Amino acid sequence: MTDTQALRAADRRLQAAQLAADAGTLDQLIDDRLVFTGPDGRLYSKEDDLELQRSGGQRLTEVTEEELTALVVGDTGVTWFRGRLAGRFQGEEFTAHVRYTRTWIHTDAGWRLLAAHVSPVGD
Repeated sequence: MTDTQALRAADRRLQAAQLAADAGTLDQLIDDRLVFTGPDGRLYSKEDDLELQRSGGQRLTEVTEEELTALVVGDTGVTWFRGRLAGRFQGEEFTAHVRYTRTWIHTDAGWRLLAAHVSPVGD
């Protein structure tokens, strides 16, 4: 498996963990220094994300990948995901067509998510 293929696989494990609200797997995939820029423009930490999963504040019913591009340079990788999400967030149903840009670092534990940004995209 090439570095790029391994990075795509890590992103897909992240997608599956988000869909399953699997905080344990997310904890393994997300670096402790994570900075996530949400669709509201606010910055969130790894603990914010894990608490959202553990509390049930977010439950996804759909994560459909339409496009996944990856770039690896040394021990740094970037993925660009485009797709559909659906579920409940803070008690409200939602569907969204989004683009995530995710920055990953390769460690002894494999690829770990360091930074991410999500934006809505048009259909």
